[in-house]
Amino acid sequence: MSITINIYYTGENGNAVKFAEEMEESGIADRIRNEKGNLRYDYFFPMNDGETVLLIDSWENREAIDIHHASPMMAEIARLREKYDLHMRVESYTDYDNSSDEKFIRK
Repeated sequence: MSITINIYYTGENGNAVKFAEEMEESGIADRIRNEKGNLRYDYFFPMNDGETVLLIDSWENREAIDIHHASPMMAEIARLREKYDLHMRVESYTDYDNSSDEKFIRK
C-alpha cells in the first residue's frame, strides 16, 4: 500500500521557497526521487500563502520511508530546514480503492 505525505514548510521572508530551490539545485531532491520505493517528490506553492511550500512525497510502503528516514541524506535536509528556520505541518494518506469515485472524475 503506497503512502503519500504532504509536508507544508512555512517560514518568513521567502525562506520556504529558498529551501525548495536549494533542495532542487543541490541535487538532494533528485537523489530522493531516485531512492528505491520513491514514487513522487514534488514541491508546490499555495496561491494564498507566499510563505509556505507544499511537498508531496509518495512512497511504495512504510519500509521505503523508514529506509529514507535512516539515510544520511536526512541530516542534509535537517540542516537546510534549520538554515531557513522552517516549521512543518504533516499530513499522510494511504491508497484506497477509488473506483466508486470514477463517475465524479472528469478525464
